[in-house]
Amino acid sequence: MPKKEINPEYLTCPIRQVIARFGDKWSMLVLYTLAESSTGVMRFSELHAHMNDCSQKMLSKTLKSLLDSHLVDRKVYPEVPPRVEYGLTDTGKSLIPAIDTLIAWAKEHFDAVVRP
Repeated sequence: MPKKEINPEYLTCPIRQVIARFGDKWSMLVLYTLAESSTGVMRFSELHAHMNDCSQKMLSKTLKSLLDSHLVDRKVYPEVPPRVEYGLTDTGKSLIPAIDTLIAWAKEHFDAVVRP
């Protein structure tokens, strides 16, 4: 069977290449939680406390993905024991108004969308 050729337009498609990086189940919640933090930064345990239905493994994987996508920053303090904080990058902060709009839309259309 011949290998299927990938359409080169897929490589520059914003939906496939950008939105897919934060459109999963947990990423937007992490971004929103960091944005709502009074200090703008949170430790892993604080994030996990706000998202206790997300396993530690999944939260760790989500944070790694958001770090790789330059939406979240990780700062390690040279202390014993080490202290690590997560915060939004400028790119991550610029995404928050769009997330706020999506949340408002979801609240308005919740029943229509989730109705069986």
